[in-house]
This record gives sequence, structure tokens and C-alpha cells, in this order.
Amino acid sequence: MSFVIADSRPSESLTLIAAQHEDWIIRQAITLLENRVFKAGPALGSPAAVRDYLRLKLVAEPNEIFAVVFLDSQHQVLAFEPLFKGTVDQTSVYPRVVVQRALALNASALILAHQHPSGNTEPSAADRAITERLKSALATVDVRVLDHFIVGKGSPYSFAEAGLL
Repeated sequence: MSFVIADSRPSESLTLIAAQHEDWIIRQAITLLENRVFKAGPALGSPAAVRDYLRLKLVAEPNEIFAVVFLDSQHQVLAFEPLFKGTVDQTSVYPRVVVQRALALNASALILAHQHPSGNTEPSAADRAITERLKSALATVDVRVLDHFIVGKGSPYSFAEAGLL
């Protein structure tokens, strides 16, 4: 009768194989993360493209929504976020929240947008005031406000094109 003495090597080789597999998983995770971080969003290369994009996002809303399109340094979209919801004729906008999101997303620029459920795209005094407050607050952290659009019936109103920015 012969006996085989168990070798401790199989467990060592299993540990080595497991470590190699974990290293492969880590490399794959890094690749996925790089792809996600450096993924280019849609480029909004013209005012017409921005108008169409925002109309699709906001025109059907029954209550006022204040949204922000966050952009990288190449003006590619990092995120579109409806940050504030209001009533049929107003919404409260907090500059602190917009600044926090811009910093969290590492945005270099942004486009403000909201819709008027009434359909009237003319800016109110409150629209003008919040645009200035946001522009000032964001300037302190080097984030540029490129435009503020009001979506309603017809073509959205552009603060930049009207010379208000």
C-alpha cells in the first residue's frame, strides 16, 4: 500500500490564480472607469442644436422646471439635470445647489434653461435677476454661464442672443 503525501503547492497555485484573476478584474474596472470618465457626451455646437435639445427635454412639462446643461471645457455635455421643480408660473432656484452640482461634475461651463408652461418665452424680471445671481455665483468658481434659454411656445428665448449675458 502506498500513500501520497498531500502537497501544499495546489493551494498556493490556486491563490496565485485567484490573484491573477483579481488583477485582471481590476484592470477591466480601470478601463471601464476611464471610458466613463472620459466619455464625450453630445456636443451642442450651435444655438439651434441647444434650442432643439432643450425643447425636447422641457416643452411637455406641465409645471415650471429649471434645468442645467453642464459642459466640459470642450463644451460637450456632461449632464442635463432638472434641478428645481415649481408650479405653473414660478420655481425657486438656489444658486448654492447649482454651484455644488457644477463642482461635483467638474463642469467648466453650463447652460441654464427653464420653461414657461404659459408658452410665453419673454423673460420676467425674476428670470433676469436669477440669471445674474447664478452668473455671479458661478464666476467665483470659474464656471461660465454660456446662455439661459426659456422654452415655451415657438423658438426658445436666448439670453445670450438678446445681449443679456
